[in-house]
Amino acid sequence: MNGNADSAGGRRCRSLLELIGDTPVLRVTTPLPEEHPGFWAKLEGVSPGGMKARAALSMIRGARRRGELRPGGTIVESTSGTLGIGLGYVGIALGHPVILVADRELDDPSASLLRAHGARIEVVDEPAPVGGWQRARRDRVARILAEHPDAFWPDQYNNPDNAAGYTALGRELLEQFDRLDAVVCSVGTGGHSSGIASVLRSHRPGVRLVGVDSPGSALFGPEPLPRVMRGLGSSIHPDNVAYEEFDEVHWIGPAEAAWACRELAGSVFVTGGWSTGAVALAAAWCSAELDSDRVTAVFPDGPYRYWHTVYDEEFRARNALEAPPCVRPHPYRADEARGWSRTRRVEDPCPERTGDSECPVCGRDGARS
Repeated sequence: MNGNADSAGGRRCRSLLELIGDTPVLRVTTPLPEEHPGFWAKLEGVSPGGMKARAALSMIRGARRRGELRPGGTIVESTSGTLGIGLGYVGIALGHPVILVADRELDDPSASLLRAHGARIEVVDEPAPVGGWQRARRDRVARILAEHPDAFWPDQYNNPDNAAGYTALGRELLEQFDRLDAVVCSVGTGGHSSGIASVLRSHRPGVRLVGVDSPGSALFGPEPLPRVMRGLGSSIHPDNVAYEEFDEVHWIGPAEAAWACRELAGSVFVTGGWSTGAVALAAAWCSAELDSDRVTAVFPDGPYRYWHTVYDEEFRARNALEAPPCVRPHPYRADEARGWSRTRRVEDPCPERTGDSECPVCGRDGARS
């Protein structure tokens, strides 16, 4: 039998790439923290390569198509872990060695898993004075590329193929729902929110796009500060963030996100990491605010990389993450770097894109370096 076939037990796949996408949705009515009509969780974590395998495949196929990546060529990228898993997945499927630049905050289970998948990991020990860990990792990437001139750097923060990899996710939502009132996405590189928006805006122009960021992140304007959570937020201003598409943004802190993850685990079993908890909390609030169960939250991953953080009592106690969440977000204030806040005023904060001045967050060569 040729190709992919369906059977009573599910699909038969001849390639890892066939397992990317087509993820299910699950209705969630868990009080977070109050009752709400319910929202739908898009379960990207059920894909073996995770949500970012979508972006990894899109960026690698784009590079191969343009001749930027030869057959068997090496891929070099900066990652806090999630994209690294996606690149390792696609690298195995398409025959590309992968070098990943991480920082000392990469957890041991993720590092061990990435090495088991054949990736070489380089670790930076100190954040850069401007741009933090992301800048430090990208500087190391530049040095590796100088040593391997034939290697390819996907540049997930600014590569439009990143966002293009999520247009299929947007089309899946159109197929799964006749009507949507809001879609809630965590924001880091800006890839999946931008890709989803490019599809939804042309078919469902009235749907609200809600971004979820981390306190201490520079994405939507504040000065960057140290952050506990990984996987959402940024210490630079990526080009892939489609600021004009967001109707509102929520900043949700690690105590709230961790609490939501554990509430999900005990009620619907399906849960995840920091981003999953944060978008679940925002989605429940949107469902209550709109009095609608036509709200979707993208759950980027599962819980397995977070045993030693979100689900570890000692870690939560050590980082003062045991406080229950506030019932509703308070209005955003630039000098407030904790807790849960929101705003409907969303603007691109990078002066290098909106004017002629140097960006104090991105550095001299900005987010496009």
